[in-house]
Amino acid sequence: MKDRFMHSNIKLDTERLREQDHHWVHPWEDFKTLAKTKRTVIARSEGIYLYDSDGKRMIDGPAGMWCVNLGHGRQDMAQAIAEQAITMPYYSPWSLSNVPASELAEKLAELAPGDLKHVFFTTGGSTAVDSALRFTMYLNNCLGRREKKHIISRQDAYHGSTYLSASVSGKQRDKTNLDFERGFIHILPSPNPYRRPDGMTVEEFCDEKVADLENKILELGPDKVAAFIAEPILASGGVIVPPKGYHRRCLEVCRKYDVLYISDEVVTAFGRLGHWFASEDVFDVVPDMITTAKGITSGYLPLGALFISDRLVKMLGSDAAEKGMFANGYTYSGHPVCTAAALKTIEIIENENLLEHVRGIGPYFQARLRELEDIPIVGEVRGEGLMACVECVGNRETKEPMTLEYEIGSRIDKHCQAMGLLIRPLYHMFVVSPPFVITRAQIDDLVGIMRKGIEKTLDDLVREGLWKG
Repeated sequence: MKDRFMHSNIKLDTERLREQDHHWVHPWEDFKTLAKTKRTVIARSEGIYLYDSDGKRMIDGPAGMWCVNLGHGRQDMAQAIAEQAITMPYYSPWSLSNVPASELAEKLAELAPGDLKHVFFTTGGSTAVDSALRFTMYLNNCLGRREKKHIISRQDAYHGSTYLSASVSGKQRDKTNLDFERGFIHILPSPNPYRRPDGMTVEEFCDEKVADLENKILELGPDKVAAFIAEPILASGGVIVPPKGYHRRCLEVCRKYDVLYISDEVVTAFGRLGHWFASEDVFDVVPDMITTAKGITSGYLPLGALFISDRLVKMLGSDAAEKGMFANGYTYSGHPVCTAAALKTIEIIENENLLEHVRGIGPYFQARLRELEDIPIVGEVRGEGLMACVECVGNRETKEPMTLEYEIGSRIDKHCQAMGLLIRPLYHMFVVSPPFVITRAQIDDLVGIMRKGIEKTLDDLVREGLWKG
């Protein structure tokens, strides 16, 4: 079986694989098309490339799902994972500890900003966010502040797929026909500078978005508001980079009213912006909690982590706090093989100077992508480090959505895939976040294919009478 995947010219029975795939209910599945969907089947991967079941090679533009930072097919990662699986694959994390999880906890405490020196291991980003929100409730209950439970988030935010983490997510299109907590969750307007009102400066927009937070806290009452949760860059919402100073000023508002600041770094931590964490090094904030996942193992195995500040831990250990366990955890918390993968990921990033590489190549990546803004349907290209979004519009002056806006990203993705590039479509946008090991020449290839994909889509729209310029 292994030999079948070792060479890109080996073809599998794609149609049979697709038939088998119809038994798999994928994330964000549309049940009306369940038996009709013909997904590309990925058979193997290497470096920045994926190979489908027909042997076609494609650049992995999204790095899986913002996570395969080290690139695919690394023997050193596979070896570290195999060695730990042989040494000890699993144990119960409730009353025992294990070697790689303990070593990883210490290493993460060393890398984390400020006093975020305590780590709670989870199974991924959604459970890290869920744990942060549950810890917030637990903390206030222990301190006798049982009314201090309201959580503030933002439109265009994405924080996960558990009930609580999905409830604080602000992507309205993801909420159709699902139920969410509404009693204590509050969603502020998006901090997207591209969508600010005509005539408003970025500085004025920043003032307004910070005021949104303070006004909501005052409206609800500071004694009722527990936390504000924010991605440094709103990743799945379209790589939205808030105005300069926004996060620092929001943190100041939170401190003023004794509201916890949770930084969701599931995407941005572990090097996506060229730093271990983006909160302090890029956005000048040291939050009360940080949630992480994805890049912590470079996607090789599932793992998430919640970082909790010493300040909060000491509050729970004080005489003022009620006794009671934080009864939250998972069968695979601190999983030995997953934490071994995380240790190896950090080791590789350090030994190969990948943070420096991202900081060096990131500006080139962003500059090349911004050249796409000369295409008529491209409204804005935005991003930082090795993450970016291309947003398409029907009119660049008014920024109005395009006819068939839901399909535009998918149409571009289809054209790009045919030419050897995978992107991640998001309605009228698409995002890219390639592996850290990408070179300038590979960036040129990526952007070249992307340009052709957008231009082919524009040609389709003109031919169908959906674009008149």
